[in-house]
Amino acid sequence: MNFALNHMAYFLLTTLLLDRIKKSNSGRIVVVSSGAHVNGTIHFNDLQMGKNYTLESAYARSKFANVLFMYALARRLEGTRVTVNALHPGIVATNLGSNNSWLRTKMRNLLKREMLSPQEGAKTVVFLAVSPEAEGVSGKYFYECKAIPSSKESYIEVNQERLWQVSERLTGSIH
Repeated sequence: MNFALNHMAYFLLTTLLLDRIKKSNSGRIVVVSSGAHVNGTIHFNDLQMGKNYTLESAYARSKFANVLFMYALARRLEGTRVTVNALHPGIVATNLGSNNSWLRTKMRNLLKREMLSPQEGAKTVVFLAVSPEAEGVSGKYFYECKAIPSSKESYIEVNQERLWQVSERLTGSIH
């Protein structure tokens, strides 16, 4: 479910809209990833994590896939007026995960005071979507409205392209 929601849904929606977005005067695609992507890996022979599943590793994998997707899409958008960037919003106090185990919920509630408000967590999303400072910037990973390096593994182009191809096959959307 993590991989389907956090990667495949982004991929499918974006590829379905891509021709229309490219025809516009300009466009910005903003991919909400997470700092958890640094713990993610892609095992192409077990994308659904049928072996060794944990909630944390599934989430990290899906957010790692977001970053790989962003880099692959940025290459495909070179020479257009459309940009794509990914970001880590910070640790935001939302209801995400509130239906997890009682222990996780208790821990989350204890830490909630240290988390960002949803408004604070949205700052980088809004920055990338509308800020004149972000105009023309593409293929970058952001945190706190600044481009920062993503994980070393996320720069491996062969994995970016392999994920793109697998995603096309799984969604049936070949571009």
